[in-house]
Amino acid sequence: MKKILEVKNVSKIYKMYKNNFDRLKEIFLNKPYHREFVSNNGISFDLYEGETLGIIGVNGAGKSTILKIIAGVINPTSGEVIRRGRVTALLELGTGFNDELSGYENIFLNGTLIGMTQKECEQKAKEIIAFSELGDYIYEPIKTYSSGMKMRLAFSIAIHSEPQILIVDEALSVGDAHFAAKCTKALRERKENNMSIIYVSHDLNSLKLLCDRVILLHHGEVVQEGNPEAVMNSYYFLISKLNDEAQEIKINNLSENSFGSFEIEIKKVLIFGEKSKSQIISSGEYSTIQIYLKSSAKFDNITIGIHIRDRFGQDIYGTNTYYQKVDISLEEGEYMCSFEMPLNIGVGKYSLGCAVHTGDYHTDKCFHWLDHAAEFEVAGVEGNIFIGLCRLEPKITLSRH
Repeated sequence: MKKILEVKNVSKIYKMYKNNFDRLKEIFLNKPYHREFVSNNGISFDLYEGETLGIIGVNGAGKSTILKIIAGVINPTSGEVIRRGRVTALLELGTGFNDELSGYENIFLNGTLIGMTQKECEQKAKEIIAFSELGDYIYEPIKTYSSGMKMRLAFSIAIHSEPQILIVDEALSVGDAHFAAKCTKALRERKENNMSIIYVSHDLNSLKLLCDRVILLHHGEVVQEGNPEAVMNSYYFLISKLNDEAQEIKINNLSENSFGSFEIEIKKVLIFGEKSKSQIISSGEYSTIQIYLKSSAKFDNITIGIHIRDRFGQDIYGTNTYYQKVDISLEEGEYMCSFEMPLNIGVGKYSLGCAVHTGDYHTDKCFHWLDHAAEFEVAGVEGNIFIGLCRLEPKITLSRH
């Protein structure tokens, strides 16, 4: 595959001053009056033609800084970025717009700033306006736009500038679900035409759906790079670790998909249909999930949870005993927790994950997080046929008016 971008050992160090007077003193007295903040530290990766690369990390990990360096908005302190083609970046909302100008006039202003010629802007203007769905608002000043409207216009201009590399930083988190879905579809289409994408989002499902590869940043460094689901499990571990004041959380050496303090351990997970007695289950069939646990001591207010993911790694359902208002306390010993329900999901292959923790989410105190604890397949449908991932069982009536 052809490399479209090379990021080589890039670092960005900011000088932090207590006030402007210290900045002046440093200039005239030739003595340091600052402290250094390392935003990026030796970051290296490549991007290939037609690839979508995701970047994740907690706030302050250095995601926005490396994107600005790649886009050429800021220069690195050290290192090198080699770009092979036009780079268009959707970074901070409203960047490159003039609030006093109309949306139409900003097509030409913003388009020029991202490298389009006047002729290209004229040729693409109608397509940009149609994609943005702004209608007559396109002739109103940008200062009258909502954040969602600004995002529509910015994305429309960016996608129609036909860049070799498109950088998207949380842009799709602003606005309605309809336009977000439209943007996702447009990104997929451009990807098929060999456009490369760098995508940053806190929506992990969209990252799983779009990305071929994901990079995890922490404290300005690349801590993991690879398969989206594996990297996201490390991200979950990182979040748990940041909330682990007692320093008890660790990764299971036998499985990258397993971490926790292991004071309560998930020993085995089974899923089977009431009729099939197997992991091949009909949609709508009453099914049982059995989670076998071993507790090392007495624990109160325990939460046991499950999540189901489709073949793309997207979470399609999750619940736990906290949400279901089931109080659980354990003594030292072995237990089996059972979730029983009709499996009203569409035909396909799925994975099941489980967790034991306190509170409503595993980032509180995590005893054991186990992803891919079991796999199962939904084959065939009990009752009425339906399309999609979930069965909603509508009641249909017809009346004359």
